Amino acid sequence: MKLLNAVDEFTRECLAIEVDRSITADDVTTLLDRLVAERGVPCYLRCDNGPEFAAHAIADWCRFNGAATVFIDPGSPWQNAWVESFNSRLRDEFLNGQLFDSLLEAQVLLADWRNEYNHDRLHSSLGYLTPVEFNKAWTEHHHQRLSLAVAH
Repeated sequence: MKLLNAVDEFTRECLAIEVDRSITADDVTTLLDRLVAERGVPCYLRCDNGPEFAAHAIADWCRFNGAATVFIDPGSPWQNAWVESFNSRLRDEFLNGQLFDSLLEAQVLLADWRNEYNHDRLHSSLGYLTPVEFNKAWTEHHHQRLSLAVAH
């Protein structure tokens, strides 16, 4: 089972957890298209150098949509700290204690966890607001510019 996580670096919202048996560059661009329709084009897309991300399709998507790309150096997860921190929490708090019977079960349970993470979890870095509360407060007072971090 593969996971593709998209995290807004500013609001700390988990915008997506895609679960499948494999994840291709086309799957990543489809997710990015969906996120752009919901949230607008990010200023930049930060990602690791996995085969799904290093593919020309991702670079083409960024160029076509006017988003800059920030590829982290191989073996340097600290350059993608937001999503790596998220991945660690997801693994420690949820995945390590689960055994999924099906892909559908994994998708449903991860969607529930993502909802709880975004709506119920307070973040000290966000003034002890949830990511959704922080995003709402910010957009009421500023024009938000989105940046995404993605990893698997």
